[in-house]
Amino acid sequence: MLPANLGRWKRLSAVPLAAAVVAVLVVPGPDRVAASPPAGLECRTAADNAFDLTATGGYAAMPDGNTIYMWSYASGGGEFQLPGPTLCVTSGAKVTVVLHNSLPEPTSITFPGQAQVLADGRPAQPETDASGTLTSLTTTAAANTGAVTYTFTAGPPGTYLYQSGTDIQKQVQMGLYGALVVRPTGHPDRENDRADSAFDPDHEYLYLLGEIDPDLHLAVERRRAYDFTRYKARYFTINGRSMPDTIAPNHAEWLPAQPYGALIHIRPYDPVGNPKPALIRYLNAGSVAYPFHPHGSDEQLIARDGRPAQGPTGQDLSFSNFLIDVSPGQTVDTLMIWKDAEHWDPQGNPIPVPLPSLQDQIVGPGPETWFAENPYLGGTPGELPPGVVQNNECGEYYHVAHSHALEQATNYGASFGGMMTLIRIDPPAGCPA
Repeated sequence: MLPANLGRWKRLSAVPLAAAVVAVLVVPGPDRVAASPPAGLECRTAADNAFDLTATGGYAAMPDGNTIYMWSYASGGGEFQLPGPTLCVTSGAKVTVVLHNSLPEPTSITFPGQAQVLADGRPAQPETDASGTLTSLTTTAAANTGAVTYTFTAGPPGTYLYQSGTDIQKQVQMGLYGALVVRPTGHPDRENDRADSAFDPDHEYLYLLGEIDPDLHLAVERRRAYDFTRYKARYFTINGRSMPDTIAPNHAEWLPAQPYGALIHIRPYDPVGNPKPALIRYLNAGSVAYPFHPHGSDEQLIARDGRPAQGPTGQDLSFSNFLIDVSPGQTVDTLMIWKDAEHWDPQGNPIPVPLPSLQDQIVGPGPETWFAENPYLGGTPGELPPGVVQNNECGEYYHVAHSHALEQATNYGASFGGMMTLIRIDPPAGCPA
């Protein structure tokens, strides 16, 4: 459970367990987001597909108490957020993105996978300095007060990055990146135009993966030179957060600059009651591959880089795997279902797992622990410490999902944290509201 008053304790705890009632929000209307769901993909949409973004600086909180200076794209004139807002459009729509620059150097946005991008009405062009050295892959907005307007027609449905095309090794690492979701025309419940890419729109998730070298960020904050040969990432993030913050709800009040959580919340597959899979969109804004591994279930890889996994005549080339390897700059889309293969039942077929003793459990001051006082895991009433009411909400399961490069599942070297989150599986009937 995730009580509302956990704030500070959650920021300092080593391994708290949180869950929240989950719904996915796809928001229509102008460039704004209405009431946010506790978890799941949060779309920013606009009736005319026109978005204002501001490149700005701010601070992101790490679970170990460190605070890192970052750059990112804020929505309009809004507050700094990491990562930039998730922009959702429909394939074939004309999209306009106005970039305002408040940073002390020129910056830009590139839209990998989108063709014929215009900048201020002209084809976007690389920029060079006086010596002819490439400084930007695309047209920039000048430092401090500059602006540039990008327009393009949204390409094939799928998942795409948008990120700085200027001084990339520095600016993207500083946080200038976000996600662009292109939906198929007439089928918002599909990842692409294929019928077999259908998913449950109430269970759509996004993992925007990244990394942070705090020495680089400190150098930028102090406007000092940085030697990139000494680059070493110390924090690894999902949607701008590291574990355990990844399992906090969207817009957690103690993470004001990191609005997007990464908890997945589903129910077991049922051909009648719950037939459609969840959709997980992976994006890599980092400098190395992230081998992401969900425990407890494989995932069906259905698309890469906004292109469906299919052959030249449309044959299905999707495949199931226990590890989703996402290369730098790449996006991968997967479908996920969880099957109760053994048909566990609290009375007739309980899970044969003894509950660890209390000294082996992680129990905080609120109702949270890694093990559940419920019939599935053998707990009995009266075993909880004083002040703890229950260990979970309704007998749900939790599976870990994390980078299989285990140094990426750390917070400045401390295990376990970093690029890690949880998958919550509720009982078939769901949990009481």
